[in-house]
Amino acid sequence: MLSTDSALQQLGSISATVDQILLVEDEENIRETIALALRSEGYRVSTAADGRSALEFLQSMQRRGHISETPGLDLIILDIMLPGINGLDLCRFLRREGSAIPVLMLSAKGTEADRVVGLEVGADDYLTKPFGMRELIARCRALLRRNRFNTQGQGAMLQVREICLYTEECRVTVRNQEVNLSPKEFRILELFMSYPRRVWPREQILEKIWGPDFIGDSKTVDVHIRWLREKIEEDPSKPDYLVTVRGFGYRFG
Repeated sequence: MLSTDSALQQLGSISATVDQILLVEDEENIRETIALALRSEGYRVSTAADGRSALEFLQSMQRRGHISETPGLDLIILDIMLPGINGLDLCRFLRREGSAIPVLMLSAKGTEADRVVGLEVGADDYLTKPFGMRELIARCRALLRRNRFNTQGQGAMLQVREICLYTEECRVTVRNQEVNLSPKEFRILELFMSYPRRVWPREQILEKIWGPDFIGDSKTVDVHIRWLREKIEEDPSKPDYLVTVRGFGYRFG
């Protein structure tokens, strides 16, 4: 089951600068020891004892539009050998959803091939069991420091698979190629990428992008979606990103 320390339940009394870590480890003694050590260093720690509980936690963030933005979650410590859903699959899920949350993988398997597999699925660092607690904390600090530096250096960025949107630069790249979007197209894409998989009715898109005083019909949205697909989809007739949900509207991803 997923558990959260009491400090996490009192967010109002905690500084927003305190880093939050999700620890996914099925061995209770190891999980409690790591969590205690991290909390003693001032981190907020949520824990999950199995892959399913961790996935449900991450999906709850996704439903609130948090996966790609990662507010409130700064680092994941992820054991590979988990019951049900293993750590490799969880990491793949994160990266597929466009998450840039740093991931530190833990494993009893320490061969070069094992480390390569972990890094190739999207982990940022790999630590072999048994390990020293001071080394674990040092690696966590390094990943958190690197993530803050990247965020400050690049400005705010949203990423879903091969699409990157730089909010402060009003710039978009698709498969590493910059694309030119109109202001409306950019704002529509930003809205969708901020809330991956959320279904947006045309009326809500009109209100968000054109404003409540817009005089026109929902076909305006359809036209802009079609233009946007031509610029970001490999095959606009079979969209992989901007998907039509019949009877409801559109979703991204």
